Amino acid sequence: MEQKTLSELTDQELLLEAKKRKSAVIINAVLIGFLAGIIFYSVMKNTLGLLTLIPLFFIYKLANNSKYNSQEIENLLKERGLK
Repeated sequence: MEQKTLSELTDQELLLEAKKRKSAVIINAVLIGFLAGIIFYSVMKNTLGLLTLIPLFFIYKLANNSKYNSQEIENLLKERGLK
């Protein structure tokens, strides 16, 4: 299945993508908070090592994994009058 650009999506697909994006943002925020807690615990116990570096890597990957830019989705929804 080929990946469509945002402008090629139908109204229904665009609304579905916005809904998926909203739930993904919430899940990512919870995971980033959990990983930040692990880092905080590691720093408080004075153990800087893999326990600190691995969560930092995962936080970076979670923050940069968005398939579509959320601002683009919002602009298209406003342009089409869907939101």
